[in-house]
Amino acid sequence: MAGHSKWKNIQHRKGRQDLKRGKMFTKVTKEIILAAKGGGDPDMNARLRAAIDAAKAVNLPKDKIDTAIKKGTGELASEALEEIMYEGYAPGGVAILIEAVTDNRNRTVAEVRHILSKNGGSMGAAGCVAWMFDTKGVFAFDKEKYTEDQLLEAGLEGGVEDVLDDDDSWQVLCAAEDFHTARSAFEAAGIEIMSAELNRIPQNTVAVDVDTGRKVMKLYDALDDNDDVQNVYANFELPAELLAEM
Repeated sequence: MAGHSKWKNIQHRKGRQDLKRGKMFTKVTKEIILAAKGGGDPDMNARLRAAIDAAKAVNLPKDKIDTAIKKGTGELASEALEEIMYEGYAPGGVAILIEAVTDNRNRTVAEVRHILSKNGGSMGAAGCVAWMFDTKGVFAFDKEKYTEDQLLEAGLEGGVEDVLDDDDSWQVLCAAEDFHTARSAFEAAGIEIMSAELNRIPQNTVAVDVDTGRKVMKLYDALDDNDDVQNVYANFELPAELLAEM
């Protein structure tokens, strides 16, 4: 997880997502609409609360957040959106999971298949790699503000399972069903959360060399650039040499 996670953090520090703000707005809006189908109260709907936080992180205006919630609950008309998960392989035998939200299944599967084949990957059958990933709550905290012991003390009663050192931040994991409880525990302790999301964490990672790492990153970025793709998860571990270059 570490090399992959560090690469994603580097992307954010470089402001890559800021260059794609319009696409990010689209993605977070879709996630709010889907999450709100499970209820429009973020205090009772952990997925919606995480979606709203993600939207605020990219500065989606409050009125657009409210509109998206109403579309999800049915108060306002909305296009028919469908969630689909694709599974496959990237260069080097890296497992890859692709979560998409679409109003046209045929268009999306064709685009995803094309991106995979163009970048040295391949589409797999349903279930071929999903078993390699566990859905976890993932929180990030500033290492300059908090120690590992502080986070464990505050989060243990909330179901925190592990604290990982990720360069300038701590990554704290919990079971998906404990996401809301863990978050409430940190908030009650007055601990500032940098980010909080439900994520798919690989059970094991595949170490790749520099050349393969570049190919995997290129494929990852191509998928992430697609308007219908919400999230991309993979189990690659980038070499230190490549991380140092970035």
